[in-house]
Amino acid sequence: MALTSGTKLGPYEIVAPLGAGGMGEVYRARDTRLDRDVAIKVLSGHFVSSPSVKERFEREARTISQLSHPNICALYDVGSQDGFDYLVMECLEGETLADRLLRGPLTLEEVLRYGAQVADALDKAHQQGVIHRDLKPGNIMLTKTGAKVLDFGLAKQAQAKTPSSSALTAMTTPKALTVEGTIVGTFQYMAPEQIEGAEADARSDIFALGCVLYEMATGKRAFAGKTQASVIASILATEPPPLSQAAPMTPPTLDRLVRYCMAKEREERIQSAHDVKLQLEWIAEGGSQAGVPAPVVARRRVSQRLAWAVAAVAVAAAIAFGIGFMLRAPVSAHPSRAPTPATEVCPNPSCRRE
Repeated sequence: MALTSGTKLGPYEIVAPLGAGGMGEVYRARDTRLDRDVAIKVLSGHFVSSPSVKERFEREARTISQLSHPNICALYDVGSQDGFDYLVMECLEGETLADRLLRGPLTLEEVLRYGAQVADALDKAHQQGVIHRDLKPGNIMLTKTGAKVLDFGLAKQAQAKTPSSSALTAMTTPKALTVEGTIVGTFQYMAPEQIEGAEADARSDIFALGCVLYEMATGKRAFAGKTQASVIASILATEPPPLSQAAPMTPPTLDRLVRYCMAKEREERIQSAHDVKLQLEWIAEGGSQAGVPAPVVARRRVSQRLAWAVAAVAVAAAIAFGIGFMLRAPVSAHPSRAPTPATEVCPNPSCRRE
């Protein structure tokens, strides 16, 4: 049941709807105690009727509340009132990465900057033992302050023994090709081990991050298909076209990094989100001459040409100064005189003049 403007859930007053999904509705609300805008996610009734689901909901909410990071959407509160279980989240202004990608690929600078921020957010979660399991463009918000990772709805503790579905989930956008159950997540961004029903770990999130980086750079999904079966087959058996094919200006180092993020075997992937972040920052700062962004190379070449020009002017000035100094040097008052024929001495008597 949709909530109307003015409805109160605890100290939060509903202002307007923001979106809806398969698990419930999202509203803009006003925190009357702290006088700030918040986002409230209200779960649909059939998801909270089970005690086990509700217990999982509360446990995961407590886990997510510990993820304090500038690139993770903050969870402020959790509550229940009049049959509504709800989450109170940070209210973000901006657009999802999915919406931004509708206008085409991002610039290289944006790919590197947003990618590093998302990687840093995942690294924070992984350090706390939390695996996202559903990283995708729809769960990344682009704001004035940078990228924010949303909806750790399918998150799980890394030390969990058995796979389980989650009560929390992304609710602002529809979940295309998503299945709740043992296999959780969105198929287009799922690691092979998730599709096969194996236990997900931090490297599963890194695979999804590689897919997101690929899509940001090219505007196209790394693994696409018209059906779930074709998407699964693509993830398990095929490699996406190189980044340079769809985006010719892509630095080779970024192409290589994304490829290793999307390796089929998790042992062959980049092993930590922190390493992905460092690599993205290194590429943004210049990396190797062969793999730096074109604008950086151009700036370096201009700087080098300028340095050579300054050096050439300095050398020319030094030569001119030296020539001028020599021309202005005073002439000696007693120049040496060459001996005349009369003063020459001939050792042979026959050469003497009569």
